[in-house]
Amino acid sequence: MNIVLFHSTYGLRPAVHAAADRLRAAGHEVWTPDLFEGRVFDSVEEGRTFQNELGKDEILKRAILAAAPYSERGLVYAGFALGAATAQTLALGDAKARGLLLLHGTSDLAENASVDELPVQLHVAEPDPFESDDWLSAWYLRMGRAGADVEIYRYAGAGHLYTDPDLDDYDAEATEATWRTALGFLETL
Repeated sequence: MNIVLFHSTYGLRPAVHAAADRLRAAGHEVWTPDLFEGRVFDSVEEGRTFQNELGKDEILKRAILAAAPYSERGLVYAGFALGAATAQTLALGDAKARGLLLLHGTSDLAENASVDELPVQLHVAEPDPFESDDWLSAWYLRMGRAGADVEIYRYAGAGHLYTDPDLDDYDAEATEATWRTALGFLETL
């Protein structure tokens, strides 16, 4: 499978490279675009400040340009938090998308969003301060109406970005469960 994996608001940190290596070890071709051009952050506040300075349009433009050379191959779009939101936007706009793997985040959908049974898998903490139960319920319904085939996996007690071992949110058990499930999902595509 060809996968484009987008980083979180912390930037392209070692955890993203480790995730890409895990995917490559399972036989996938993976690209990890650096939407922040080398900037990484130690706190979500610093990352969000930089993200807001760039603006949503610039981040989306950078993501589109990064994925464009590979989109003809039929990509699986994937990402962490901000990267998941970015991946979702790109996947819903790419008729050749093969799948969508969301880790720690979602995004709103355009009213006219439409896909043809796009396989989607979401992994998120429970509770998650950025992905409330009400939001996830509404998101799930909107994705279904758009034509996506959605699976949601929740991890009780895990922190928001629980797959990054360099953050306080890290949860080794939830991380391993996430990757087992995600790798199984990718095998079905």
